[in-house]
Amino acid sequence: MHMSLYTSGMHMEVALDALRAIAEETRLRILFVLRRGELTVTDLTEILGQSQPRVSRHLRLLVDAGLVTKHREGTWAFFRLVDDLDRGALIAAALAAVDVADPVISADLERLDTVRARRADAASEYFERIAPIWDEERSLHAAASTVEAAILDVVGERRIGRVLDVGTGTGRMLQLLADRADRAVGLDASHSMLSVARANLERLGVQGWELRQGDVHSPPLERATFDLVVIHQVLHYLDDPARALAEVAQLVAPGGRLLVVDFAPHRHDFLRAAAHRRLGFTHDQLRDWFDQVGFDCSTIVDVDPPAADDGLTVTVWLAVNRRTMREVA
Repeated sequence: MHMSLYTSGMHMEVALDALRAIAEETRLRILFVLRRGELTVTDLTEILGQSQPRVSRHLRLLVDAGLVTKHREGTWAFFRLVDDLDRGALIAAALAAVDVADPVISADLERLDTVRARRADAASEYFERIAPIWDEERSLHAAASTVEAAILDVVGERRIGRVLDVGTGTGRMLQLLADRADRAVGLDASHSMLSVARANLERLGVQGWELRQGDVHSPPLERATFDLVVIHQVLHYLDDPARALAEVAQLVAPGGRLLVVDFAPHRHDFLRAAAHRRLGFTHDQLRDWFDQVGFDCSTIVDVDPPAADDGLTVTVWLAVNRRTMREVA
């Protein structure tokens, strides 16, 4: 496999540091399993059959070399391969030279499957406890497939670039949009829900995703970097949805889009017991909030409920950031 390190702008010393970091058995094994998705130190300790201090030391070297990134999720720390084309090409070339049938690699991958299966079981147990509440709510509005079809129609078929799903929950929006996105990030305040999303994304073999723990009111993400930000069935849980929308809007790149999916106004007061702070939003309410943060609401679609007389209408709002790349430059 031929690969040029110079045409991409990667400095020779940087490339040499990365190659030195790769050229060790444990670190090569770590990179091999991280190619399948993010893992914790505990996961890697079990998969590699090595002590936690040893695994942590090798992870630190990979992070220092810029090959692996680390992010915290409460008291947990997750590691994943770096999202960088130059270093990614270097890692891919190194891993391509290793036979996946090698006994050591094969055993690592088997233990990785075991770790993931256990994680999926734990996530399923958590979700089963909260599912009855969601089932009652879902019975009042159009089927998920109908709502998702409306979302895809509004988003359009062109490539999106970087997508952020705020309040990702089970990770369903990441699954839905993954094929159209170059990179998909899910943000949620709940470690338990992130565990559900992680298990779902791994089980379905979704590629190019990342999960981050954080508050919608102070998202731990770089501003003006996402081409599409999705807020799906989140605003009605918040005491101050307008402030949350303003915070999230700052993450949208110039000319990028902000998609909100939530309920139209309704009278189902019993949903307050399921932590609903707001009983829906009007078209004008969202239009005003978008306008206040510099967005034009170009599209509004109502998805009607089933035949039941008093169901929940789901509304899809799509707004575009008025700021352009030229204005920012």
